[in-house]
Amino acid sequence: MQKDVQEILQSVGKVIIGKNETVLQTIIAMLCGGHVLLEDVPGVGKTQLAAALSRSVGGEFHRIQLTPDIMPSDITGYSVVNQKDGSLEYRPGAAVCNFLLADEINRASPKVQSALLEIMEEHQISLDGQTHILPSPFMVIATQNPVETYGTYHLPEAQMDRFFMKISMGYPTLQEELAILERNGEGNPITNISEAVISTQEVSTLQQKVNTVQVSDRVKNYILALVRATRESDFSALGVSPRGSISCYKAVRAAAFVHGRGFATPDDVKELAVPVLAHRILLSPKGRNSLGTSEALVQHLLETLPVPPET
Repeated sequence: MQKDVQEILQSVGKVIIGKNETVLQTIIAMLCGGHVLLEDVPGVGKTQLAAALSRSVGGEFHRIQLTPDIMPSDITGYSVVNQKDGSLEYRPGAAVCNFLLADEINRASPKVQSALLEIMEEHQISLDGQTHILPSPFMVIATQNPVETYGTYHLPEAQMDRFFMKISMGYPTLQEELAILERNGEGNPITNISEAVISTQEVSTLQQKVNTVQVSDRVKNYILALVRATRESDFSALGVSPRGSISCYKAVRAAAFVHGRGFATPDDVKELAVPVLAHRILLSPKGRNSLGTSEALVQHLLETLPVPPET
């Protein structure tokens, strides 16, 4: 594995126990400049994951609890009048940071969701005729509870499409939960990360290196075949958009880089297709009856679609 990525993984592992795949997927999203939607039940470590990743790379971490009374200005910031000269002064909101944890995003009103997702797309805030560029790297880790629906607002498909990945941590195993009990018995495990293993500037350098990874026509054609199959399948009412194709292309580059290779392979596509593509698909009634979830549809396509031959 790439040395810097291994160090980040080990650092986050001082806080998060036994979720290496989830942590690695989050790191891959960070290297691609993408945002992550963590959909899981409460109490499995979503907040700790975001905080641990931020500490590991020396980034500024903000958390905002999204409730129905949160206003867009709480995220974007607002302008106030300077009483001395009458000029407008910008007061930064929660989004002005490197890592923003948007807790329970589906509890925020659609207006707040739109403000947040516009920031995710543009990496900047436009307010009162001025543009405020967000720090680099900038990453949103949003969470939502898939079980509780009372007092929540559904995220429309167009907004879901702006998340680079949707992943789930899941419950720990018996041995992992025993280790969690012992670690938390010693205090808040986030304090185990005393210093960053790399800097935010080095993260930006890693992001540039990811862009040098070669992707062959074979891998590109495999991505496109998979994406087009989601659009043409009887199991889907809405397939993956071109934004999803681009995200998958970026993800396989990052996966290859993480594993120390200068070229992507079809296995990289298979590794990341579900978290990158599934949340962008809307199942048809037939798909819901036959497969149940969009993740199952992507997995079905991975098992049935042949990998294009070498050219």
